[in-house]
Amino acid sequence: MLSRTADNLFWIARYIERAETKARLLEVGSRIALLPSAAGYRNEWDSLLQASGSAIGFGKKYGEAVQRNIESWLFFDRDNPSSVASCITSARESGRIVRTALTAQVWDALNSAFQELRQLERTPRSELELSRLTEWTMRHAALVRGTIDATLLRNDGWDFLNLGFSLERADNTARLMDVKYYVLLPRVEYVGSGLDNYQWTTLLRAMSAHRAFHWAYGGEVTAAKIAHFLILNPQCPRSLITCVESMTGHLERLARGYHRSTEAQTKARALQAELAELRVEDIFDEGLHEFLSRFIREVATLGGLIRDGYLNGDVR
Repeated sequence: MLSRTADNLFWIARYIERAETKARLLEVGSRIALLPSAAGYRNEWDSLLQASGSAIGFGKKYGEAVQRNIESWLFFDRDNPSSVASCITSARESGRIVRTALTAQVWDALNSAFQELRQLERTPRSELELSRLTEWTMRHAALVRGTIDATLLRNDGWDFLNLGFSLERADNTARLMDVKYYVLLPRVEYVGSGLDNYQWTTLLRAMSAHRAFHWAYGGEVTAAKIAHFLILNPQCPRSLITCVESMTGHLERLARGYHRSTEAQTKARALQAELAELRVEDIFDEGLHEFLSRFIREVATLGGLIRDGYLNGDVR
């Protein structure tokens, strides 16, 4: 496979997963905003900007972090390369470039999302409820993933797509969890309170993991249980360890298919081994925010190694 084809497949998946995460961030913000203020370091809407990594770009364009501006920035704004609109447009363009590597069903899912997005952009903003926008995004992301899983050959192209999904999801799960840190940063007296537990529950709901969490753990919702579920539990489809195991598996498939290994395989195996040995107590001893920040850096490093090993030159 040509590296350009591999790169476009990899980024189709990353853009779709990133679009869904921006929608989930907006859902977290809208749910938390319904609560009385926790008097934290930052308001809940500013916390979304910090967790999304786009606070600087937003500040230059809009200034004050108010809800309406943040909704526009994270969903519609083409000046934000990580907005839902930008990601879906980029995913569709990448799909157009590698159209012959996709089934008709995958291309139709990408193109339909793009065409419906254009209709949303022509609709007056006052007529669009945030819940409608977030549900629309998650539905189309699920449709793209479903057609990929149901119709594509299990070849190297499928591996690059799933590498993109897993890498982006690992980064995004960590960022979604970090919203909690930014909302309640200096007020340790809130830890363990009803407000604290409600916000953890809100995070689970925004990640479509609330029922699955109760199936796995039952009983009381606590920060330790949720952290374990979203970081260390391989049963959770969005947990960090599940994402890393998926990346490792697809990288190993590529190594066997191309009869050579790269630094990406070594890095993925090391990251998987670290998570396998971790306890949730170790994470809280390090500090949840510190752990998540370090994990995000590790995932970015792995992404760079994948790029250098497979996407910057012919991979076969």
